[in-house]
Amino acid sequence: MRSVFGRYAVAWLYLAAVCAAEIAYVFLTPSSQAAVLRSASTSVYNLEHDPLGSLAASPFFTQGYLLAWPALIALALFGANHALGNWRTAVTCASAHLIGSLVSEGIVGYRVSHGELPQTDRFLVDVGMSYVVVSAIAVALLYGGWLARAAAALDFVLLIFIGHIFAGLSQLEVSAVGHVIALVTGAALGTILIRQRRRKARALFDYASASSA
Repeated sequence: MRSVFGRYAVAWLYLAAVCAAEIAYVFLTPSSQAAVLRSASTSVYNLEHDPLGSLAASPFFTQGYLLAWPALIALALFGANHALGNWRTAVTCASAHLIGSLVSEGIVGYRVSHGELPQTDRFLVDVGMSYVVVSAIAVALLYGGWLARAAAALDFVLLIFIGHIFAGLSQLEVSAVGHVIALVTGAALGTILIRQRRRKARALFDYASASSA
């Protein structure tokens, strides 16, 4: 059990944190739930006034499908964690969430400042685990074993056709843009880190072979 937890520590910890946040959220009053979402949202306003707090909190809360998200997280994150290892998985998923949020909300901020969107869009509620999950899907599809790829593919299909994660992309809607950026970030950064891991493993193997010769 220690070996399994240690090998997949990032996936287990994130899954546990999301479940704990969801349980706490369910027991709040509706007004308190709304306050939590406003505070955790990576809206233009929050990114200007509390960037660290909103970016840190937003991937642990969601506005709906509370029961579905733990399963969606597990389908993607364990496969990515197996391929990348712990710290590389954390860096990849955190970077995807960060870049996806900043780019998508940056576009909103630009369009609001140029009169293309109303001022109220500076306060949009933008929370959820999907940028983390999408980046993990990219890694698992590219570098996971057959089981990890099958799970990630199922996850991706569910998010596309039921979650509609790319809906509104032609209108540069926040969610759609963020998911594209998170997917590309996960694939690109995951590839860099996978290659780094493989080079390190080859170097250790060559060193061990030379030492035993």
